Amino acid sequence: MILRHSDVRSAAADWQTYSSDAPFRVPIPSEESVRTIRQLPIELDPPRHAVFRALTDPFFARPKHPEVIAAVREIIQRIVADLANGEPFEANADLALPLQSRALTQLLNVPESEAEVWIGWGIHVFRSTDGDFKSGNVLEQYLNERFDLAMELPGNDFFSALAHGTVEGRPLTRDECLGFANLAFAGGRDTIIHTLTCIIDYLGKHPDSLEFLRADRSRITLASEEFFRIAMPLTQIGRVCPRGVEVHGLRVEPGQRVGLCWISANHDETVFDAPETIKLDRRPNPHVSFGFRHHLCQGAAHSRLLIRSFLETLCDQVDTIEIQSAIPARDVEAKFTRKNGFERLVTVFHPTASET
Repeated sequence: MILRHSDVRSAAADWQTYSSDAPFRVPIPSEESVRTIRQLPIELDPPRHAVFRALTDPFFARPKHPEVIAAVREIIQRIVADLANGEPFEANADLALPLQSRALTQLLNVPESEAEVWIGWGIHVFRSTDGDFKSGNVLEQYLNERFDLAMELPGNDFFSALAHGTVEGRPLTRDECLGFANLAFAGGRDTIIHTLTCIIDYLGKHPDSLEFLRADRSRITLASEEFFRIAMPLTQIGRVCPRGVEVHGLRVEPGQRVGLCWISANHDETVFDAPETIKLDRRPNPHVSFGFRHHLCQGAAHSRLLIRSFLETLCDQVDTIEIQSAIPARDVEAKFTRKNGFERLVTVFHPTASET
């Protein structure tokens, strides 16, 4: 694992030494058992990475469009308003999952009703609630149905753009279409959900923090970045060394893999003052939660819109947050265990006077 902030950024920029052209081996742990197709464009190196990425860039730019910003804010305001009644709710199932799913319809330019299908999958696309891997066929079957429909009745949505897309002078293959869509769902699902629940937990345990944001709304952008720094669910990402390399005295043989440890870089005390402390007005904040350089996360603008809008809505509609019970979620792998969001987070939103 590469841990220091400067070393992680340098490795992320050096794609010749640390390659992403390694299907199923970019995630850690590897995902050969849960999907059958290469995720695109993340499992490609430059210059092909940029060529493929350009196909879906217009959709990931949608969160910067005023009408999409307004639609996402309306979705979040509606969900929070339904819950800000002083009654307990479970933050994963009742808030984070529907918020993420309904907002994703705006990114992909599909009807909001499609979110009902996605909500039915639960928090994880690939994992069941007991931690075992699901078959990737559930997601792949759904995506194949959408691509079949897009071929027959094309529209202006994400699926149609891929079904009728061309790259390198040829049509995209079905596997390539699936690779794009697989990443859009897997990469932007439990990551957002866990960040949202971590924010709720923090604000519930630090009641002055919500008032701090409410007192000066310009702090919301800084607070969003701090939550991304501290509550990022993607601990690390893999890179394969095609020629081998020496990393701080350790020999990595050709074909072996290293981990770029984003969360360690985000806690580098030579870069971040008091890195274990959440500072809602931290500035500067050069976190690497969205990656760095070539593979900077396509969904960063969407994630930022969701978290900013969520914090703005809490400031408007919620007076205080009460955490009634919390069961942390832990990913248990062969070589590591990590906290990653919550299995259950029973919460109460006490409404502001104007919302009662």
